Amino acid sequence: MLTDMIKEMSVASAREIYAGSHIGNDLLLIDRVSDIPLPNEPRRMQCLLLALCTSGQARYTVDTMEHLVQAGDLIIISEGQVLDNYMLSRDCEGVGIILSYDFFREIIMGIHEMSQLFIFARNHPVCNLSEAEKQNIVSYFHVIKQKVDDRQHHFRRETVQSLMATMIYDLSNTIYRMQNMDGMRQTRAEKIFMDFIRLVEHNFRRERRVGWYGLQLGITPKYLSESVKAVSRRTPNEWIDNYVTMELRVQLRNSTKSIKQIAEELNFPNQSFLGKYFKEHVGLSPSDYRKGVK
Repeated sequence: MLTDMIKEMSVASAREIYAGSHIGNDLLLIDRVSDIPLPNEPRRMQCLLLALCTSGQARYTVDTMEHLVQAGDLIIISEGQVLDNYMLSRDCEGVGIILSYDFFREIIMGIHEMSQLFIFARNHPVCNLSEAEKQNIVSYFHVIKQKVDDRQHHFRRETVQSLMATMIYDLSNTIYRMQNMDGMRQTRAEKIFMDFIRLVEHNFRRERRVGWYGLQLGITPKYLSESVKAVSRRTPNEWIDNYVTMELRVQLRNSTKSIKQIAEELNFPNQSFLGKYFKEHVGLSPSDYRKGVK
């Protein structure tokens, strides 16, 4: 298949061509988009890109659909999407933030209705901001960069995540404004996805069966899977696992609860089952992760 031959873009690969402020392979800040050597072939995103054009123009395709970007436009490109045919005008400038999806999930764990952001980004990878909204994003960028560059800050990672969460709240508010202004209608699949995510947010600690979620929504597991995959390019199981593994990460790193206690709270049959589940999804045992083993 042709798609198997497409090279991937991650924070790590982006760092190889752009030496910006970063937090390991989780976050990379781009001060000047004009300094990035653009590839001459397509790239499949294995990360999230948020970018703001501050001057000039740019053209590119996302999943073969061409987009024109102008000053004041916000770009949101999600995991799994394919970028190609990049062209920047000589005066094109802007700032960007590239996030690994693990880092992004940690940020949005406490953000309600984040499904709006996913759906909007898929259907509107380019949207125009007001002057105030544009300046707001630029201000966030500079504050985040200041914290990323402060390597002596003991809570550097957590501070950056908090700032990013606040910025995402503001972006979500902008999205609500645009949806109300345009009177955009949700498709049936989009509504199912949003309802599914809300259910997962409230029930993932106790319930991980796709059939259970389908029953709550009054649809078959197959239809739920097809709808969620069509909107988000992830299966219901992948979304549920994302929520569970992120909660496990948080509990292991930020609480003194025993692994047995955590297993009971997240409805695992026993500690051993939790250990196998966590290693399968994270690549480390819960105890090694808690110790900070890389």
